[in-house]
Amino acid sequence: MATDPRSPATALQGSRCSGCSVSVYPADDACPRCGGPADPAALSGAGTLWTWTVQRYAPKSPPYQAPPGGFVPFALGYVELPDGVRVAAVLDVDDFEEVRIGMPLTVTAGEGVPRARPTTGHKGSA
Repeated sequence: MATDPRSPATALQGSRCSGCSVSVYPADDACPRCGGPADPAALSGAGTLWTWTVQRYAPKSPPYQAPPGGFVPFALGYVELPDGVRVAAVLDVDDFEEVRIGMPLTVTAGEGVPRARPTTGHKGSA
């Protein structure tokens, strides 16, 4: 595959099967459905929250190493993209109470796990 799906970039680089059109993230050389060849494909960064949870406890060490300020709880969810792919992402939200299934999010790739932010102008529903 020409591009490394784990390289830091803002676009989500996945792959799409040339036979059955299944899209995946991260990119893979072969289709998980039919085993046929898959080509690199840029995926949409806009999607909706499919499900989520809050990680309230630090992972066990090793291999986890706490950052200098210590562990801070964070939200993690699956964002469903129009490409038919669900991407696991850290949810960059100010308040866990604002997170709702179906909320619009923008996903970006980077170091490690992708990150998702509420789409500009979105407010959590009551």
